[in-house]
Amino acid sequence: MNKNMFQHKIDGLRSEIERHNRLYFIEDNPEIGDREYDELMLELLQIEKENPELIIPQSPTQRVGSDPLTEFSQIDHQIPLLSLGNAFDDDDLSGWHERMSGLIESDKFALACELKFDGLAVALVYENGLFVQGATRGNGATGEDITSNLKTIRSIPLQLIGDYPPRFEVRGEVYFPKSAFEKFNADRETNGLATYANPRNTAAGSLRQLDSAVTAQRPLDIFIYGLGWVEGNFQIPQTHIRCLEYLKTLGFKINPFNELVPDLEHAIEFHRKWVQNRNSIDYDCDGIVVKIDSFDYQQHVGTVGREPRWAIAYKFPSTQSITKLLDIGVNVGRTGTINPYAILEPVNVGGVTVKQATLHNEDYIKAKDLRIGDRVVVERAGEVIPQVVSSQKNHRNGTEQKFWMPRECPSCKSPTNRNPDESALYCTNSSCPAQLVRLVEHFVSKSAMDVDGVGGKLGNSLIQSGLISDVADIYTLEREQLISLDRMGEKSTSNVIEAIADSKDRPLSRLLVALGISHIGTEVAENIANRFGNMDKIMKAGVESFTDIPDIGPKIAESITNYFRSSSNILLIHKLKLAGINMNKNSDNDPSEPQAQVLRDIRFCVTGRLNQFSRSEIQDRIKELGGTVSGSVSSLTNYLIAGEEAGSKLSDAARIGIPVLSEDDFLAMIHQRPFYDDDA
Repeated sequence: MNKNMFQHKIDGLRSEIERHNRLYFIEDNPEIGDREYDELMLELLQIEKENPELIIPQSPTQRVGSDPLTEFSQIDHQIPLLSLGNAFDDDDLSGWHERMSGLIESDKFALACELKFDGLAVALVYENGLFVQGATRGNGATGEDITSNLKTIRSIPLQLIGDYPPRFEVRGEVYFPKSAFEKFNADRETNGLATYANPRNTAAGSLRQLDSAVTAQRPLDIFIYGLGWVEGNFQIPQTHIRCLEYLKTLGFKINPFNELVPDLEHAIEFHRKWVQNRNSIDYDCDGIVVKIDSFDYQQHVGTVGREPRWAIAYKFPSTQSITKLLDIGVNVGRTGTINPYAILEPVNVGGVTVKQATLHNEDYIKAKDLRIGDRVVVERAGEVIPQVVSSQKNHRNGTEQKFWMPRECPSCKSPTNRNPDESALYCTNSSCPAQLVRLVEHFVSKSAMDVDGVGGKLGNSLIQSGLISDVADIYTLEREQLISLDRMGEKSTSNVIEAIADSKDRPLSRLLVALGISHIGTEVAENIANRFGNMDKIMKAGVESFTDIPDIGPKIAESITNYFRSSSNILLIHKLKLAGINMNKNSDNDPSEPQAQVLRDIRFCVTGRLNQFSRSEIQDRIKELGGTVSGSVSSLTNYLIAGEEAGSKLSDAARIGIPVLSEDDFLAMIHQRPFYDDDA
């Protein structure tokens, strides 16, 4: 293949990959699964490796991070990135609108209403449709060059589509989606790493990494909220909303909730709507931005100081409030941690009445110097979880009391102990009743043994009535014992007995999660099960055997080995074995006979409500038998498994010609290989 042919092939691959990036990250409408996407990237990487002279900075392969920098260079903004003035109530917004009406000499002008994202403002420069430079806001006049880091964000197009100016700048806000941030923190905690405080600061810190490979590991996103400048005589739409619609056609990600309204009253309605719905979106948002829609009017009213007159931020009601810290209580977690919490004088925080808030641990209380009787600032972290932020020390009158963590467990009165290397305090009694309540809730949860019908209330009743003293006792329960409990009729008792029996055959990884070993989540448990194959080998393994496994460091390895050194935990495992619980990697109870990989190289997609499996169960089963599962139907899907109320995936399968299986068809498939041979 000559150079021209290589160039043609590379151009086609780059265009195809960027198209799939746009479909997935911007339009939320993927056409292919992860494997197909990875295959395209691998093909492009291989050709570029063999022809390094054909690599360009805008290639999709360059998103993964470049060589670390020693410092960021400075970039002067052609037009300053200005700050916004604030409105805190309807009167403030009305006052702004009245001032603009006076300058325009009319109160008849349309307004663009947008959500105000809580992220990091950036400016992106494009030349001939290629992304060439990206910078932070900085001080408004000068920012830092973070081009390499911004390239790692898949929703930023490296090459535009359509008709665009030869050189121009767009402005946007980079943010860390809340769902992705929660998973990111959970993964760090599982791996024994420190967690981060909030999405906004983490997004800002991620963009200021000198090593862009670090940024690439963090699932940042962006919304473009405006045009910065355009060089030349290229004609662009002359209103803000139409300009955003135009930028969307070029491949930029624009917030779908932008709205053009005719007057002030409708802008106020837009604000009220999002005050009520702010928690329904997957990113931090602290208000709305109201802009004069016409660019001519924007230019006419101009700017004052560091703020444009033509735009204003109308903030949401504060999610911080001040109240009194009445007392500090403690509860016992499933791993024996003694967790302090604040008992507050009831206060409204962002529309929710808060009576209690997390205090994390003893170190947190000391660092904040929180005392019983203090006036404290309370906020809803991530606008969901209440926490005490600080105390107002200048309001103290001398009656406030310091708090000391208990020397005895509040539940069982056993001594408490703190490992010098950890911030948590622990109950030393592994049979502590309070621990058992939390452990039962965890053990029967969907991500663990998935014992449907045995929730927190029933678990507590079983403990209080003396029917169980550890989680293994769940498997000794009899019908007569259950039906004697409050609110347990014939049908609910039968369902629980059946669910308990079904749970015995869960894979080893689910059992490892269910045991509640510190720092052991789903992925770590699967890695351990894959490495050792059965529980006996896991129990005998040393720290070094675990640290050889990906994603397991010394802290997690020590947590596992400490768990299996405990005589009470060894006894628990023995009881679970006697109860018939699967102790092997697969659910056939025979590690020497691995399950046949009868679904190898077969790709499934699952949709609708299933009757014989949960969604996670059928996906686990497919993977155990060598198959793969994708989240969407494409030409590479071999079968769609469809339950009741199947949606668009069923239509997609019919359109592409993908065979559709019922649950019974799938069960027949995994027991009779000829059912799905090539002529199926």
